[in-house]
Amino acid sequence: MAQMMQQDSSLMKKSGRMSRRGSGKSEGVDTIPVVLRTREAIVILLCVVIIAVPCLILSRSARPIDLLGRSAVNWRRFSYNFGTGAWDSNLSNEDAELARILRKASMPDNTVIITTLNRAWATPNSMIDLFLESFHSGERISSFVKHLVIVALDQKGYDQCLSIHVHCVMLKTEGVDFSGEKFFMTDDYLKMMWRRINFLQTVLEMGYNFVFTDADIMWFRNPFPHFAQDADFQIACDHFTGSPTDLENRPNGGFNYVKSNNRTIEFYKYWYMSRDLYPGHHDQDVLNIIKYDDAITEMGLKMRFLDTAYFGGLCEPSEDFDKVCTMHANCCYGLSNKLHDVRLMLADWKHFQSMTVKERRVQTLTWRAPLLCRNKPDFLNHE
Repeated sequence: MAQMMQQDSSLMKKSGRMSRRGSGKSEGVDTIPVVLRTREAIVILLCVVIIAVPCLILSRSARPIDLLGRSAVNWRRFSYNFGTGAWDSNLSNEDAELARILRKASMPDNTVIITTLNRAWATPNSMIDLFLESFHSGERISSFVKHLVIVALDQKGYDQCLSIHVHCVMLKTEGVDFSGEKFFMTDDYLKMMWRRINFLQTVLEMGYNFVFTDADIMWFRNPFPHFAQDADFQIACDHFTGSPTDLENRPNGGFNYVKSNNRTIEFYKYWYMSRDLYPGHHDQDVLNIIKYDDAITEMGLKMRFLDTAYFGGLCEPSEDFDKVCTMHANCCYGLSNKLHDVRLMLADWKHFQSMTVKERRVQTLTWRAPLLCRNKPDFLNHE
């Protein structure tokens, strides 16, 4: 740039000499200054761009939404050719295997049910067995099992999945051991929760809607009739205020129904990137913060909160056995306590099913849980 300015200076001196030697005609005198003015304008413009662009980037980088590179393009990283039945060639082996399993497990509208599993929850007669049993004990929902994808977080979980189920995915995370029981809010627990958000983003990018469900949620009825048709992201609650649009609801990330579109993909990217702004917080805590962000409104995301009358848990149980679709062993610390109270929930449901219509009218049935799950501190702030 300095060299260009020196050249301009020498040209100006030369043009001055030409004008003094000229015969009064305007040809040489008028043409050269025009060229000089153009070169000077280019130099000034380059200076402005070099200074302004870094300042603009720095001023906008405080929010994760500004790091996403938002544009009108489709957010999906993957494309599927329905004519050839093949995914694009950019897929890694791991993503290609995931795409194959999702395609086999999906419903006609490209919806899958997803849960996660590690060694601690994979032992025989443990949580995963109770989870699968609930589908067969529920009202006409056993067919949902064929749409279930179990995501194993370690080799033991994957091996156990293959022995009991068809659609199993191995989710590898370099340098992290997810095999043992992850106690609430420990470093490994936080890594596991955020890895889950990152994985679900990939599922959305592949074009699949999903119902994500923790394995400590018992399914009793079909939840789909209770999902809002126009919503993008729907999530269960630890506490439900009475309005599905009220941001004061306390969401629980253990159960959500998400449609694959540009808004939800952008939202999951924003959610995942927000972890760096709130270190030491898990995904649910961060969601409770960012749900108020203007960025969510800018995305056009339609977020809805699910009524605990249908999607209950130990934090706020579903009181009506004639309405309940799912019950979550949330607000509970420790796997042994969860297992005990989940077995109680399943037994109470089976007792309800064994009752006659007349008995159901005259008897008021209540959940015996939480029982052992009460024996812990800070009841409303545990998973």
